[in-house]
Amino acid sequence: MENRKFSKATDAVWAGEDNPYFKEAVTTPIVNSVAFAYKDLDEWYDVSTGKSDGFIYSRNTNPTVASLEEKIRVLEGAEAATAFATGMAAISNTLFTFLKPGKRVVSVKDTYGGTSKLFLDFFPAYNVEVKLCETGNHEELEYEIAKGCDLVYLETPTNPTLKIIDIKRIALAAKNVGAVVVVDNTFATPINQNPLDLGADLVLHSATKYLCGHSDAMGGVLAGSRELVQKVFHFREINGASLQADPAYMIARGMKTLELRISRQNESAMKIANYLNGHSKVSQVFYPGLETHTGHEIAKSQMRGFGGMLSFALDGGYDLVEKFLPSLKLVHLAASLGSVSTLAGPPRTTSHVELTEEQRALLGIPESLIRYSVGIESVDDLLTDLETALKKI
Repeated sequence: MENRKFSKATDAVWAGEDNPYFKEAVTTPIVNSVAFAYKDLDEWYDVSTGKSDGFIYSRNTNPTVASLEEKIRVLEGAEAATAFATGMAAISNTLFTFLKPGKRVVSVKDTYGGTSKLFLDFFPAYNVEVKLCETGNHEELEYEIAKGCDLVYLETPTNPTLKIIDIKRIALAAKNVGAVVVVDNTFATPINQNPLDLGADLVLHSATKYLCGHSDAMGGVLAGSRELVQKVFHFREINGASLQADPAYMIARGMKTLELRISRQNESAMKIANYLNGHSKVSQVFYPGLETHTGHEIAKSQMRGFGGMLSFALDGGYDLVEKFLPSLKLVHLAASLGSVSTLAGPPRTTSHVELTEEQRALLGIPESLIRYSVGIESVDDLLTDLETALKKI
């Protein structure tokens, strides 16, 4: 494609689609070949050692997967990108690449449950020092980073309480001590936020969510500098958490409508958050687009849209959640997010099911919280659905 800058909407459609391997195909073909043959041994060797472009073995990458990797590379403004079998594979492979015994990581208490499990249980067992700071306390983050660390891991907006972290501010603190900054951008997507532009070194996504957008394929992606991505790629190719061609195709196909979907979900989520924020049976709404949100001003400065995710707490205990959720008709009660259909559920069965009630309390997640992933349905229908269900509790 012509070497000039396009809009996010155009890149979502066209980036990665001009792979010469596919010649005249107007959509990315699915290449399921495990291996790729060479008649010339020197050429084979050059491709195997990275001296020349090409494909060797699909555990490393293949043409279909490479097209997806190029699409996310362009959308995140990165030098390189690599893909994984799942979002958690992207997170765990990235963390294990840089966190060896004796290393120190600084993160926040509000991260996805699987990530929290790594920090609470796995890394301490590997003699990695983990410091989890209060998510909104930038001074505490800066203080702990200044004490020395090897990696800073951020998630913003956070899952499931939608807290906001000032990426530029924390990235600057990390660079002062030579730490690698990794940002989970799953909730925001490259349409709403680009952490690399704000000083992060690596950005990752659970591609299962908004990038795919249809709840029918799993994957993860990582993008950043060529040097750092290559380190994670090498760990992943040996670890084996590779993305296959079929889900790569489905994720890339879903990404072609990413900008359309995110624009609709941004708008609908804002309307729903405002409605819930004024409801007598809702005690708290977590959405960075609300002016009452503690991270609203930071979100305005680093995000182009506030996203399709929100969460809210009912004015009562978990018993109200049990009554309310089954009354919703236009919602799948399911443990995912970012789909064209609206999804909802409490953290104890979705984002933080791996954790105990005590661990959720430690992370500041109330049991009465409901995570609500806004789909692309008519927002008026979703509002009516919410209103009807709230009247029943």
